[in-house]
Amino acid sequence: MIRTLPTSRTYDFGFRLYICFYFVFLFAPLLVTCVLAFNDSLFPSLPWKGFTLDWFFSNHAERIGIFHDRINLDSIWVSARVAFFVTLLSVSVGTCAAFLFEQEDFPFKSLLYFLMLAPLVIPGVILGISILLVSNTLGTALEDSWRMDVGILRPGFWLVVLGQFSFITTLVTLVVSARLKKFDTTLEEAALNLGANRMQVIFHITLKFLRPAIIGAAAMAFLMSFENFNTTLFLVGSEATLPINLYLQVRDGSTPVINAVSFLLIAGTSLAAMAMLYMSGKSET
Repeated sequence: MIRTLPTSRTYDFGFRLYICFYFVFLFAPLLVTCVLAFNDSLFPSLPWKGFTLDWFFSNHAERIGIFHDRINLDSIWVSARVAFFVTLLSVSVGTCAAFLFEQEDFPFKSLLYFLMLAPLVIPGVILGISILLVSNTLGTALEDSWRMDVGILRPGFWLVVLGQFSFITTLVTLVVSARLKKFDTTLEEAALNLGANRMQVIFHITLKFLRPAIIGAAAMAFLMSFENFNTTLFLVGSEATLPINLYLQVRDGSTPVINAVSFLLIAGTSLAAMAMLYMSGKSET
């Protein structure tokens, strides 16, 4: 569409109507969930029965708020720890991969780049099952042949980290690579001509230029890891992450504490996103 062309009133009305419906469809479920977190009802649904903060702070037998719900708090802590290690590994490896694919020429570069993108095409369910089967097979072989019990190969915390790391790294690589394509390599050449060594150039020029992309990629990696369900479902052990724990509660029937958890996550994610946008904009400036 050419924006300079004149438009009719019907088109303008339809365009505004589309925008309204789009954002209502996008945010109405989130708004309803947030409102129901304060509903004075034993069921996580309508009708509205009054305002209450019990689902956040109550510690009674009939109503246990999220801040006194040990199971949900433990699952939040597990998800946060998983997301921290996944973010650390993904940003480190993804940034190195971006340097490799954008600044180096080597045999089969296109093929390896295509294979790097494969985890984004493979469904998370298939990826989780594949990693589980490989880890179980390898663990059994090591135990039968060498009498070695490798805990990282059993379903549990570190296998979840490795499973999420396998595809989140690809996304980090793409984000950093997009920023790296805009980098002016003459800046590196000028620094080298002025006496800087290769490591000084990388840390003081290249990585400084990539800082907004790295910050954004880290935020994206943390959030994707925190809310991941498909892959985690097949790799989780006795320590359930928050999405797995919420799934089990919804399946078996639960109280509006689920809405309270959702409200806290929506509020926390929104604040984190705004903080990251501010920091990225400040770094860009």
